Amino acid sequence: MAYYPTYPPVDPELVKSLTARQNELQKQVILQKPDFDLRFIAGCDSSFIGENILSVFILLSYPDLQLLEKVWHYGEVELPYIPGFLAFREAPNLLQAYKKLTQKPDLIMVDGHGISHPRRMGIASHLGVHLQKPTMGLAKEILVGKFEMPGPEQGALSPVLHRNEHIANAIRTKEKVKPVFASAGHLLDLETATQIALATTRKHKLPEPTRLADYYAAVFKADVK
Repeated sequence: MAYYPTYPPVDPELVKSLTARQNELQKQVILQKPDFDLRFIAGCDSSFIGENILSVFILLSYPDLQLLEKVWHYGEVELPYIPGFLAFREAPNLLQAYKKLTQKPDLIMVDGHGISHPRRMGIASHLGVHLQKPTMGLAKEILVGKFEMPGPEQGALSPVLHRNEHIANAIRTKEKVKPVFASAGHLLDLETATQIALATTRKHKLPEPTRLADYYAAVFKADVK
């Protein structure tokens, strides 16, 4: 029998406050062709350990994708789990981990969503606005919207649509493997996010920035347990 975790009821005033804050942040999101010379790309991911959170940033050179740095921060979770507001739970600790990078990236690929979110304010957009850095989301599953399965060949694309908006692309990064979902976060556009997702994919399904962030989140998690 499958086990589904249950969570205590959430204070409706807290949800109202977070929604208002999310809507304000969303007004600051800028989607545009990037004006950077892409030399350094970061990936980030978080892992929860009870009521604590471990967040990882890795830094790669671009386009050769050599691992240059890996940093992490471990801290307490400040908010309960509320669907649609995960960024408020993850972002504070991710920002602390980001501060530890010696070389700051030109672009951040976040394990999660950018504007492919009910209020167009996923974790990638959230971090982008706070850091004023180009960000993109790279997720394993969609959060909102519908799409047709892309063709089976590597590089095949299919738009993810929500409320008549094109909010993400389903991308077949490897032949006959389930697609991943790329979305613009901040100071970036969907076309570039899609290109970067494909350009940073090597032997695995996940592009290297998020794959390595996920890998090192597991490695460092073992260190703190």
